[in-house]
Parts: sequence; C-alpha cells; structure tokens
Amino acid sequence: MYGRTYHQNPARAFEEMRRHGPVVPILLEGDVPGWLVLGYRELRYVLSNPKLFTRDSRQWNQWDNIPPDWPLMAYVGYQPSMLFEVGAAHERRAGALSEALAAADQFELRAHCERVVEGLINAFIGSGRADLIAQYAVPIPLLALGSMLGLPDQDTRALLGEVATALNGGPAAMEAYQRIQAIMTRLLESKRQRPGPDLPSRLLAHPAKLTDEELTQDLLLTLTAGDDPTATWIGNTLQLMLTDDRFAMTLSGGRSSIGQALNEVLWKEAPGQIAIGRWPVMDTQLSGRRIRAGDLLVCGLAAANLDPAVHPDFYRDSMGNHAHMTFGYGAHGCPHPAPELAEIIAHIAVEMLLDRLPDVVLAVPPETLEWRTSIQMRSLKTLPVEFTPGYPT
Repeated sequence: MYGRTYHQNPARAFEEMRRHGPVVPILLEGDVPGWLVLGYRELRYVLSNPKLFTRDSRQWNQWDNIPPDWPLMAYVGYQPSMLFEVGAAHERRAGALSEALAAADQFELRAHCERVVEGLINAFIGSGRADLIAQYAVPIPLLALGSMLGLPDQDTRALLGEVATALNGGPAAMEAYQRIQAIMTRLLESKRQRPGPDLPSRLLAHPAKLTDEELTQDLLLTLTAGDDPTATWIGNTLQLMLTDDRFAMTLSGGRSSIGQALNEVLWKEAPGQIAIGRWPVMDTQLSGRRIRAGDLLVCGLAAANLDPAVHPDFYRDSMGNHAHMTFGYGAHGCPHPAPELAEIIAHIAVEMLLDRLPDVVLAVPPETLEWRTSIQMRSLKTLPVEFTPGYPT
C-alpha cells in the first residue's frame, strides 16, 4: 500500500484486493505487515468492539522491527492524546470534547465562515484564475476553527503554515508541531485568565477537569482532525462538481446539488482513506483470517464505503444515505457534533464559490489532475480553474 499506483487510484487498488476477501494481508511502507479491513460489515464489527480491538498502539507485536524514522510513525507512535486512550479514560475526554463542541454557536460559525470565504474569493476574483486548493479549500477550515478556538487572528494566520508543515512530514514536521503546541499552550493560559464563548474556555470549565496536558493534546487533535479532512472534503466536492456532467449542468444554480455532491464525496472520494489502526488484544478470527494478538489492523474507511454490498447508486437519489464510514464509527469515531460542524463549513465554501463564480470551469484536462502522495488522505495537489473576472464585494 505504497507507491504511485496506490496513491493515484486507491479505489482500484481496493477493488483488486477485495478479490481476496474482506480482510487481506498487506504490506505498508518499508514492507511492514498488517491486515487491511476492506469489508463494510467487518470494519463495523472491528470498530464496534474496542475491548477486543484496542486503539492502544503499544499492543503492536511488531515494535521490535519498526525503525524510529518509519514514515508512518506519526499514526502509530503512542501519545497521551484522546486518539490512543481507551475505556473510561477515553470516554471522559471524548465526552468533554463532544459537550464543548455541541455548545458552539452554529449561527456564529456560519456567519464567520461566510466572512472568511468572502475574503478569500475577493483576493482572486479579479484575476480570472485560481488554484482552488491552495488559495481556497486549504485555508478555510483553519480560519473557521480559529474562531471556534478563540484564537487571536495573528495566531490563526501563523497556524496556516505550521499545520501544513506538520502534516507534510519530514524533518521540519516536528519543529512545526512544537510551535503549534506552543500556540495552544498560550491559548489555554489566556483563556484561563479571560474565559470566552469558545471551545478552550468550555473545556477548562468542564466537570471532567482535564489536565493541562490533556487539554493541549485534545485541542491539537481537534485542530488537525478538523483542518485537513474538511479542506479535502471541500476540494474533492469542487472537483466532482467541475468534472461530473450530473453537476456541471447546474453550476450556475447548483444549490440543490451541493448537498448530494458533498455526501457523494464522502462515499466515493472520502478525505480519509484509511485509519491506522486497531490491535487485537488476543488471538482471534476475522472473516476466516487468523489474526494474532497485537497484529496491526488497518481500517479501510474508503474501501468499506465502496463495498458492493452497501455502496449506494448515486445515479438515483442517495442524498439521505449517511451510513458511510468516512467519520469512523464507534467509540473512536469523530465526536458529535464534529461532522455536522465540518459540513457547515464545507457547504458554505462550495455554495458561495459557485454563487460568486457561476461560470467557473476547470483550467486543465480532468485526467491531468494529480493527487497528493498520502496513504491516509485522498486530496488533490491543485485544482486550477478559470472564470470571468469580477470585482471584490
């Protein structure tokens, strides 16, 4: 599961693997062994049984064979974050985050997101050309999240570059992560002194009494989990609407199609392709495969969405089918109401762009679009478009 073939067309790779069953042995980068759970029902079973399939990566039976600089270490290296917590400890932290997110003012989020989107469109509308990834989709979620976090504008702007560096990996990633952590630490200190109507203030006041380390880690997780996937959701939806005839014919008045396009992307071009991982705490069987205690299970979120047994027919009305695995499932799925908040941001981003640029078209042949080299995310490198130049509002 590495190399150009997989990265450019993971759906085809999943289809070929599925011939060997819903659970298949795989090799990750560096020929590290694991099991890919492709089947929808099988994945749901794994994610529904956290006591058997733990999220605690310290259970992995391959640690003696994994070099410290393994490219996927960021996904498996244990950290004291909610991501790797299990049982009551996870419930405590996830519950606090869910309640803090649920208290967010969605009307204010919409209004702030509209201001963000308006400013980004104004910056390029006069040129008649734009890259809708770098100039549009990428900055929107973080600028919107900055408001929810109560971040000063200068810190939000600083995070745009730091988060991109951290997500790209490489030697600079750790230093960028440390700078992000420093911003989060300053944010907590300021909210402790001057609470406001924001996520950190609500977490600080929550009865769960999270420690400073827990607060910092969980705010970092909220930031990164809400940023890149939402930006990718926006970019992939715009790509679908610009290249698929079912949507292209309605671009000038496409509001009725936006919800369908957003949902279709979650099924067919899911931002998060896989999730690493789960580790069985004892020897078990899964779809006839003998899985040893501590084996790595890779959750094929996108593959499960494409399982022929459940995949909807998008040439009919599938708008109400939200049973996809894109946001995960079970105890470690995206906390409520994070998907709902992400959808608000993504819907506004797509709708306002099509309203402001009604004749926008792809500036290159669709087949020349390139996808990022990432095992985890399915996102475009660029999305160049052309349109009639307009005036800032």
